[in-house]
This record gives sequence, structure tokens and C-alpha cells, in this order.
Amino acid sequence: MSNNSTKPEEKGFFEKVKETIENIWDGTKDTAEEVKDKAADKIEDIKESVTAKKATATKKASATKASVSKKTADTFAKAKTAATDVKAKADTKAKEIIAKGKTKVAAAKKEAGDIKEKATAKAKPAVSAAKKEVTSAKKSVSERATNAKKKVAAAK
Repeated sequence: MSNNSTKPEEKGFFEKVKETIENIWDGTKDTAEEVKDKAADKIEDIKESVTAKKATATKKASATKASVSKKTADTFAKAKTAATDVKAKADTKAKEIIAKGKTKVAAAKKEAGDIKEKATAKAKPAVSAAKKEVTSAKKSVSERATNAKKKVAAAK
């Protein structure tokens, strides 16, 4: 009897992974070659069609070039005019806003001045009364101090 078994030989995990990667690699190489061939054919087709269309395009381009340059000039002129108008309107609006701001500032300053004058007018009598009270209090304190000094001098 032989030691060889009749069962097929089982492969390990890494051997299976290796075979799978090899199959994928071979498939990828074949696909890449096919894509490369198709791309080369397509490039040749495009070159041929471009050469044929180039002659007709040149004739149309010269006629179209003049109309495009005229349209571009017209559009540029319109854009420049519109920009000038917008700038003028913006300047006018800015001047109006500045004038309104100056008017409001002047009115606020005038109102502040009026309030200051009223406050000063109301405060003057109160300040004079306070000064009088301070002066009388000073006199009273100095009189008391003088009296106290006299009493101290008399007591000695």
C-alpha cells in the first residue's frame, strides 16, 4: 500500500490568497493592454477627423473672428458706460449720506450745548448756596477754635 492519499491536496490560506492576487494581476494586465490598444485606435481616429475639419473651421473662424471682436468691443463699451453710471450714482448717494450724517451730528452738538447751558444755569444757584454754606461753616469752625483756645489759655 502506498502512503499517498486519494484526497486532493489542500492549500493553505496564504497560498489561496497568493493565487487570487496572481489571477487579479493577470486580469488587470490583460485589461490594461486592451485599454491601451483601444486608446491608440481612438487617438488615430480623432487625429484624422480633426485634420478633415480643420480646413472648414479655418474659413469659418476668420469670418466669425471679425464679428466676435465687434461684439466684444460693443459689450466692453456698454459695460464701461454702465460702470460709469453706477459709480456716479454711488458717489451721489455717498454724498447724500455724508450730508445727512453731518446734519445729524450738528443737531446733536447743538442739543448737547443747549442741555449743557440749562444744566449750568440750574447748577449755578445751587453752587453759590453751597459756597455760602461752606463759608459760614468755616467761620463757625474758626470761631469755635478761637473760643476753645481762649478757654485753654484762661484755664492755665
